Amino acid sequence: MDPAGMNIVCIVADDLGWRDLGCYGSSFYETPNIDALARDGTLFTDAYAASPVCSPTRASLITGKYPTRAGITDWIDFRGETHPLRGKVIDTEYQTHLSSQETTLPEVLKEKNYETYHVGKWHLGGEGQKSLPGDHGFDVNIGGCEWGKPNGSNGYFAPWEIETLEESEEDGRYLPDRLSEEASNLIENSLDRNDPFFLHYNPYLVHTPIQAPDETVEKYEKKRQILGLDNVKEFEVGDRMPTEDKKHERIKRRKVQSNPTYAAMVEWLDRSVGRILNSIEKTGQLEDTIVVFTSDNGGLATAEGSPTTNRPLAEGKGWMEEGGNRVPLIIRWPGVTDQSVLASVQRTPVITPDLYPTLLDAANCSLPADQYIDGSDLRPLLSGKTIERDVIFWHYPHYGNQGGTPASAVRTGKWKLIEFFETNRIELYDLESDISETIDRSKDRPKKAEELTNRLHEWQEKVDAAIPERNPEFEPWPDRAAPDQ
Repeated sequence: MDPAGMNIVCIVADDLGWRDLGCYGSSFYETPNIDALARDGTLFTDAYAASPVCSPTRASLITGKYPTRAGITDWIDFRGETHPLRGKVIDTEYQTHLSSQETTLPEVLKEKNYETYHVGKWHLGGEGQKSLPGDHGFDVNIGGCEWGKPNGSNGYFAPWEIETLEESEEDGRYLPDRLSEEASNLIENSLDRNDPFFLHYNPYLVHTPIQAPDETVEKYEKKRQILGLDNVKEFEVGDRMPTEDKKHERIKRRKVQSNPTYAAMVEWLDRSVGRILNSIEKTGQLEDTIVVFTSDNGGLATAEGSPTTNRPLAEGKGWMEEGGNRVPLIIRWPGVTDQSVLASVQRTPVITPDLYPTLLDAANCSLPADQYIDGSDLRPLLSGKTIERDVIFWHYPHYGNQGGTPASAVRTGKWKLIEFFETNRIELYDLESDISETIDRSKDRPKKAEELTNRLHEWQEKVDAAIPERNPEFEPWPDRAAPDQ
């Protein structure tokens, strides 16, 4: 292999929950290719997205920074139709595209002559902002634009109407099928070059709209019947949504994984991954390629049809509870992950910005001198060793479309503390004994709560975190408590 380092394939699913894979405990969804990747690499049980929504996490991966430091703290509302949301407090402002001042992962890799490819979802700005993948270091961009989901008239089915994806007579083809074909072609054509490649593959799955080919959906409709899930109560309905624009809607939590169309989408995600892995093997580059698989936030479990559940984790996308941020992470690094049985399952808490220094390590690249890096290189963990960091943070000063409220959080060891900005309430959880976050320990462990609150506030000040302001026009509606006085 070229001294520049390994080929890199980074696969980022969209809205895929922590329990949405067979290797993470799902018995309804089928993911044989991703499960095989996990057996060959390292599976992280306590991996986290940098945010409970997509754009901040994607910015974090490509910059190595916490979203707050990168300036993108919420999903990018490129049409300006939703923000700011208002409830007891008002959403803070945020950047609506990735700054050109950031030194991105592909830009650093290009210094080592990497070919850099982006395929699929981007959602970090558009052509008008000069913030497409090509503006941030990618040589090739297939399907990346300002959209956060398939916004064409047919959703996932052709014609897709994505400006950066050439279309011919596709006759209703499924978008992930086309994108995985493009990604595989890039891998197979890489043999024509002498330089290593970085493939950033983002298949849009499993984001809404919830759509999949009929024959795959039918498979899971039959499975649902065989498992007796037709007779199971699937949802529980909770309080009204916390924002003024959705106050007539109620939070609808899914209790079981049983949606056939969502299951079909998960299968197509797995097929996409299998196709890419097959191309790596077919071209003889298996031992020269590091593969990372993760998700940009937790599963959609409380709104918008609530197609999945993250249980035993609480809540889901858009929430600061574990279901919003804890995600799958699998890394296969030949020569590293296959050298230590101890590292096959890794329980150390890690977070999205860690991938930036980890992948630069795989490329034998030094960290850029002009870029602040919040992430930690995970290579020691992949070798069965430890890393020095003892704390990770989140800051989401926004209302999630799914019912979550503005909050900040910190985790160290088994302890996680959440600060909710609507009420200034603090909650402390022992995730080792209470992964579902059902017992608030802040009253019986006041010193630990104070310690973590102080660490969180020190970090907020360090990164200049914006704090939501009270909404002076707020009036409570039914099933919502009056604002604190």
